[in-house]
Parts: sequence; structure tokens; C-alpha cells
Amino acid sequence: MSEPSPAVAAAIEGELRLLDPLVRASVDLLAALLHPEYREIGTSGRSWTRESIIAALTAPDGPRPGPLTASRMRGAELGSDLVHLTFDTESRGLRSHRSSLWRLTGSGWRLYFHQATPFVDDPFAEV
Repeated sequence: MSEPSPAVAAAIEGELRLLDPLVRASVDLLAALLHPEYREIGTSGRSWTRESIIAALTAPDGPRPGPLTASRMRGAELGSDLVHLTFDTESRGLRSHRSSLWRLTGSGWRLYFHQATPFVDDPFAEV
């Protein structure tokens, strides 16, 4: 397997940082990684904005999903300023397929859009 392009490598690095519990608990670190127009569709189907996800993740009484582990991370450079990542995560037995779009901005690569879909026990699903 070949090495990822610098753009894909930067997006992967950012995505892995977002899985770090210390980053997820910091308003400043999250704000540096999330694009100002960030949107997310979570595993529950709920829609999130940049402001709402930062508030939820950093709230003292907010949900703590526990450590997230990523696997099968792949990326494709869609343009000089856009990278698409796909990967799977697992946390406390909940497994999800994930898709992220990363955009290059004046302050570096930032997560623009993210969607998570829970695994379904489907014998016909592609691996």
C-alpha cells in the first residue's frame, strides 16, 4: 500500500487528534480543528453544528463515550483543498462507519463535515 498524500496524511492526523479524549474535552483544541461551517450527523441521526458539538463535548456533565479506536482509515484527495476520509470506530461495544470531509483553510486542515452510521448485523453488507 502506498503512502498517503500530504493532504490525506494531514486529514488523518487531524481525525486521530479528534479521537483523543483530551482534545474532545478542550474548547480551544476542538475549535482549532473544526471548520467554522462544520456540520455533523451523529450515530443517533442527530444533526450538530460546530457550536453545539463543542458545547456537548466540553460540558462538565456531558456524555463521555470513552476511548474511541479507529480502524480501516482510508483517504482520497478530492481536490487541492478537500480530502474525504472513511473509517470505522469502536467505543464500549458501539461500532460505527464514519465519513469525514476535511477542507484546507488559511489556518490549516479543518473538519468540514462528519457522518457516523452504526454497524448493522447484515450478512450481505460489504466489509
